[in-house]
Amino acid sequence: MTSILQQPLGLPCGQTIPNRLCKAAMTEQIAVGNRAGEGHATLYSAWAGSGCGLLLTGNVLVDPYCLESPGNVVIAGPQPPEHLAALKAWSAAAKAEGAKVWMQISHAGRQTPKLVNPEPLSASDVQLNLPGGQFGKPRAMTEQEIHQTIQRFAECAAVAKETGFDGVQVHGAHGYLISQFLSPRSNRRSDEWGGSLENRARLLLEIVHAVRAAVGSDFPVGVKLNSADFQQGGFSFEECCQVVDWLNDKAIDLLEISGGNYEQPKLLGIEGLQAAEDQPVRESTKAREAYFVDYAAMVRERAAMPVMATGGFRSKVAMEETLSAGYADMIGLGAPLCTDPHGPAKLLAGEIDRLENHARTMRLGPGFLGPQSGIGMVKMVNALGQMAWNYLAIEAMSEGRDRPWKTGLLSAYSKHASRQKRQAKALDSLRSEG
Repeated sequence: MTSILQQPLGLPCGQTIPNRLCKAAMTEQIAVGNRAGEGHATLYSAWAGSGCGLLLTGNVLVDPYCLESPGNVVIAGPQPPEHLAALKAWSAAAKAEGAKVWMQISHAGRQTPKLVNPEPLSASDVQLNLPGGQFGKPRAMTEQEIHQTIQRFAECAAVAKETGFDGVQVHGAHGYLISQFLSPRSNRRSDEWGGSLENRARLLLEIVHAVRAAVGSDFPVGVKLNSADFQQGGFSFEECCQVVDWLNDKAIDLLEISGGNYEQPKLLGIEGLQAAEDQPVRESTKAREAYFVDYAAMVRERAAMPVMATGGFRSKVAMEETLSAGYADMIGLGAPLCTDPHGPAKLLAGEIDRLENHARTMRLGPGFLGPQSGIGMVKMVNALGQMAWNYLAIEAMSEGRDRPWKTGLLSAYSKHASRQKRQAKALDSLRSEG
């Protein structure tokens, strides 16, 4: 019998996605000078045969001074011919085996590492409450900078369309700039961009409107939105539902539901170091491996567009049950594609019944040093090491190498941190020359 995962998904704009699996956005961090290169085409050539009907890129940033990583691709202002050519090669490689590819467009805001910019832009001057001093205190954006940012999202989307990408996803989750505006913890503004939810959501809605105007009615536009920040006084699930009601009027083609931010990394499947806020979760009989599927299900009850649930899915049965029960229309898959870039294809072919994530099997040590430790800091360090291993796996695939199977968590974290410092130093040199 054909699995529900293999059914195509029609979008409101008229485009059809070949099946119900999506390679979720994972930051690649392999750009040189913030431009796409051969590595992006090589990486997405591997993922082209993943079995996923939709491939989402990692963060493509719209502001060269507000980056998630010094290795991000940036599209801001007129692009030189060689960068446009590299972007076209990237999209062509991703689509080589029939998948659709969408560019995720983003602005990091205050989640810009200090080594990239010690004073990034944000909704307000509220600094991330994290140990280590990796992030500087942001500066509140002026009215002019807000409007400039809206225009940059639209221009980036237009470049995505021009260079062969099949759609774009506006990143409004995980504590990046749009999420910073949505959250009353990070948005302390008293003008039309802060205060009430209507004002805090204005940036997202204006960006979506500008992006749609830039790409036309038949080009897919998606949004990634937090179900909640899971922090006291943060963006709540009730507010998420209201924002979804407003997005229903904005011709959105796919809504991805996620949650958390750097202070509360629910997206990694762990509790952060900040106090969480209780959110309503419905009781159900489905497998509990997915982090946000309950929220996706409740959002889908009121959403006018298809809904994607991402985070934690591993077994085919849980994915099928989620779709069959109407909790979501698509399943987003991330980290397992760093372990086996063709894992979902094997799942659909019946060769395996669950995906594995090599990084999640690794640990700092036994007992209290393991990922199941009750110590929040130990869990966080394990998660950061696992995430760093995935970054190294992505880098290896972009260079045509095998994944770094023998690299441990601490070594992976150290290597990734060193790479970011080298990238930041190279970026500083380019800025000085420019």
